[in-house]
Amino acid sequence: MNRRGLVYVAMSGGVDSAVAAETLLSQGYNVTGIHMETWKDPKWHRGDQQQESSIDLARRTAETLGIPFVSVDIKEQFFSSVVKPFIKQYTAGETPNPCLFCNPQVKWGVLQSYAFEHGADYFATGHYARLKRNNFGVVRLYRGIDKTKDQSYVLSLLNQQQFQGTLLPLGEMLKIEVRAKARKLNLPTADRHDSQDLCFLGSVDYRDFLQRYARDSIEPGEIVNTEGKVIGEHQGLPFYTIGQRKGIRVASTEPYFVTGKDVEMNRLVVGYAHQVGQRTLVASSPNWITGDPPSVNDIYDVMIRYRAKPAPAVLSDLTPGQFRLNFIKEQRGITPGQVAVLYNGEECLGGGTIRLSS
Repeated sequence: MNRRGLVYVAMSGGVDSAVAAETLLSQGYNVTGIHMETWKDPKWHRGDQQQESSIDLARRTAETLGIPFVSVDIKEQFFSSVVKPFIKQYTAGETPNPCLFCNPQVKWGVLQSYAFEHGADYFATGHYARLKRNNFGVVRLYRGIDKTKDQSYVLSLLNQQQFQGTLLPLGEMLKIEVRAKARKLNLPTADRHDSQDLCFLGSVDYRDFLQRYARDSIEPGEIVNTEGKVIGEHQGLPFYTIGQRKGIRVASTEPYFVTGKDVEMNRLVVGYAHQVGQRTLVASSPNWITGDPPSVNDIYDVMIRYRAKPAPAVLSDLTPGQFRLNFIKEQRGITPGQVAVLYNGEECLGGGTIRLSS
């Protein structure tokens, strides 16, 4: 009997999505598992054939739970919306985090739409974050209870409409509880390790991937210090990221860090530790989860990358197209292509893509 509505749960073949599905099922929802077949680097895919595929694990989990299961082939959309921009950003001197753009464009953009088109009342995932709805129906995003697994950052670019139809059943749970529950239920994914890699690369190094898919955009060039003096040669700008220390291979009495990239001149700029810190960033294409932008001149906690320690910053300027943040203390590794996400206490307000820093 459908007591609380029909919910499609995104099932990746991992333990989190499996427990998310079981949790909603136990709460009285009519649950269907949905899996997305995404494009994967053929080199990794060939080496992964001996392992049980994510789709097979997701299907077995659905069978164990006794719920319907559907798999949607979105390889073309995924390559177009996630992989191609990933390559383009790297070759433009940026360091992207494709997960943040995959979520609104693919997981919610394609899977959630599919779910609603097939009668779903809700779409759910196994992310560790919390949603709260106020009396006016506005949905707000908060950090997950498990601070070591909190994933509100990677959901920061979803819009209010997408959140309106979303459930996040793991937001109030600890990871250790999720594992224990999966083992108790004998779920096939109970002891599967969490993936630490980009889903389309797996164990393939992104440098190897770029060598094969963007070879013409990768050329050796000069390494210069902050005064513009040539001190070495780099192997290709996409192979370096702001704040990087290892792999520069320039002899010095103290270590060098990457401080910038001059794409036009194909130059890698490096400096010493005291030259790495920056206080200001400008981010474009802001997304504010409630629809209302935060107040200018207020102080917010800001994450400049996934798993970064939040740092206080003043929102000094805001337009529909961009915003500026001035950090109270210098930050290392403010990287174009990453996303700056603002928090007011536990609440995630949204963010935008970092373009400039100083």
